[in-house]
Amino acid sequence: MNKSNIILYGADWCPDCKRSMFFLDTNKISYDYINIDNDPEATRKVEKINNGYKSIPTIIFPNGEILVEPSNPQLKKTLQNNNLI
Repeated sequence: MNKSNIILYGADWCPDCKRSMFFLDTNKISYDYINIDNDPEATRKVEKINNGYKSIPTIIFPNGEILVEPSNPQLKKTLQNNNLI
């Protein structure tokens, strides 16, 4: 994993995941992408965080804050609050 410790759980087929990754990439924010389709343990973690649902993207920040299916403005605000943007 990279030094930022932002983890984005998602899937390649998920439009919201692609949008969030594009937002992070555009703003030069590093993150670790974990495809839940290829990682049963990651799928279980996402389900645990989301009360049994596979809600993606699920994004975990270095301070432990979690965003689930965030809009770009929500994502930007959280990045700003974490001094990452």
